[in-house]
Amino acid sequence: MPLKTTTIGAFPKPDFLDVTDWFDMAIGGTTAEHPTAHYTRELAKMGSDAEAQFVRAAQSVIDDQVAAGIDILTDGEVRRENYVHYHCRHLNGIDFDTLTEQELRNGAYRASLPTITGPIRAGAPFLPHDWKTAQNMTDRAVKITLPGPMTIGDTVADSYYLDPKTRGLALAQAINCEALALAEAGCVHLQIDEPVFARKVDEALDYGFENLERCFHNLPNHVVKTVHMCCGYPDRLDSPDYEKAEKESYFRLAPVIEQSSIDAVSIEDAHRNNDLSLLEAFKSTTVIFGVVAIAKSQLETVDMLENRLKNSLQHIDSERLIAAPDCGLGLLGRDLAMAKLKNLCAAAKRL
Repeated sequence: MPLKTTTIGAFPKPDFLDVTDWFDMAIGGTTAEHPTAHYTRELAKMGSDAEAQFVRAAQSVIDDQVAAGIDILTDGEVRRENYVHYHCRHLNGIDFDTLTEQELRNGAYRASLPTITGPIRAGAPFLPHDWKTAQNMTDRAVKITLPGPMTIGDTVADSYYLDPKTRGLALAQAINCEALALAEAGCVHLQIDEPVFARKVDEALDYGFENLERCFHNLPNHVVKTVHMCCGYPDRLDSPDYEKAEKESYFRLAPVIEQSSIDAVSIEDAHRNNDLSLLEAFKSTTVIFGVVAIAKSQLETVDMLENRLKNSLQHIDSERLIAAPDCGLGLLGRDLAMAKLKNLCAAAKRL
């Protein structure tokens, strides 16, 4: 069998869908035009047509992934202003009218963030609807993505808990409610995004993994528990000097990942190649290996991808290696994203 392939989450939004990426607005916008209010206005403008537009957009990105040859799909996160705040809008205790200006990405820019003003509680389940809608469009498995507690905490303001451990526990319990609802609905591939782990390894080891386990608590054994841990996401294409996590981060995280309940870990390799001995640290965990760069306009050739994957297979069993992009594809635009995915799938089939 050829290597399996998957995407990570975000896909370029179709041109007909009038939803602005939050991070684009946060970097280029002003206090008067902050991205949180912008998304609210966009939804209001779509009105009763919003669901039909989101369904059409999901069908478009699913069809694209199938055409490229991807095995495990996502809905492209087309409903989301970004992968964090969409979820936060469905949690009690996070106020999108009370905004707090804070620095993000180590001071790269400032943005007005929704604020935790009371105890975090799960609202009514919402992702089962998103997953079912997408899964009904294809006979291939659709993976759903959720932001993790540390990553949410890094992308909101907090005037209530004032302690990352306690806040993480509350967020984990709320995320677990959504995860259990997804499992009951029939979702098999569930991915929690914790890119902050690679950048804040000490905090991840101190309390991050403990809260991550709470997110997965009581999930059935047949649910594939995946965690995405990229090393940093840029604000534009071809910005080679954007700040990344320390190169040894994955080596420090690997032993704890291996001991945890995580079934599959998604790590990046395309932007900055790893020492492939890293893969030997995963004795039972599946590795979703990012071999397609999501922040470079250069198109990787099939031969380049095949060679990297072939070298990787010297360090891990083929049954536990899944080929993927480093992270979400939102920066690439549809044409370049499709070209990269097609080459990825062609390389995987050669192996």
